[in-house]
Parts: sequence; C-alpha cells; structure tokens
Amino acid sequence: MTVLFIILGIMFVAGGISCIFTPLVTFMEYGYFVVILMTVFGILDIVKSIAEKRFGVNFAFGILSVVLGVVMVAFPANFIIAQSVMLIMTAVWFVLRGVISIITSLSVTKSTGSRIWILQLILGILDIIVGGVSFAHPMILALSFGVLIGIFFIETGFTLLSGGIIASDGE
Repeated sequence: MTVLFIILGIMFVAGGISCIFTPLVTFMEYGYFVVILMTVFGILDIVKSIAEKRFGVNFAFGILSVVLGVVMVAFPANFIIAQSVMLIMTAVWFVLRGVISIITSLSVTKSTGSRIWILQLILGILDIIVGGVSFAHPMILALSFGVLIGIFFIETGFTLLSGGIIASDGE
C-alpha cells in the first residue's frame, strides 16, 4: 500500500504541474479531471477503510465519491449541465476533502506522533477556504480552475507521498 501511495503521489504532483501550466486545457477538460479525481479518491478511501477495518467517514466519503464519479460518466449527453453542476460539486468537494484532511491530520498525530500532521492540517484548512470562496463565487472557480486543480493535485500528491513515507517508516 505504501508503494501505491508514493506512486500516486508522484503522479498527482506531475498532473498538478501540468494543470497549472495548461489552465485553459484543464478548464476545458475539468469534468473528466474531477470525475477521475473523485473516483480514484473514492476507491482509495474504500480500499484503505477495508484494509484497516474502519468503516467511518472515509469509507462513506469513498462510496459517495465513486457513486458521483460513475453518475458523471453515465450521463455524458448532459455534459454542459453537468459542467455547471460540477462547479458547485467541486466547491463542495473541496470543502469536504478539507474536512477529511483535517480529521485525518488529527488522527495521524495521535497514532504516529509525527509532525507531518501540521502540513496536512494547513492544507485541509486551505481546501475549506478554496471551497467556500468557490461555492460563493462559482465564476471565480471557473476562471481559476486550472490553477486551483493544479495546486490541489500537487497538495494531494505531497499528502500521499508523506503518507507513504510515514507508513514505510512504520514497517
């Protein structure tokens, strides 16, 4: 599992850099990015919950993410409507992901004693702020989507990398 986290972390960082340098393409294809992101995170949350035999918030959020990802793929004919809805869903998703990140950061400090939880806490707070502003002003999200998703991918990549490194230290 740790190798998977490290590989996914590197892929997310590379994808984030690509999104930042190609914001127009990212905006044009953001529906696919969000669907892929939601589905991947959902699968990871489900697998992690099953492996740890903990079926709490992460498990429920994982199922929700996979269901939303599948629903978006199942209705491509309504993509214009879906993109409008996706702006709002993305803002809400940023907030929810921030909350999950904060909860996870607090559990990391309790279980490992590592100081990496501070970075994850700060990133979770930033996710909530970005989600709140994006929800209040969806046009700001539409105009800055490439950069925001790029930053989020990089942030997620570093979170996965740090989680993989912490897990490999414990083995």
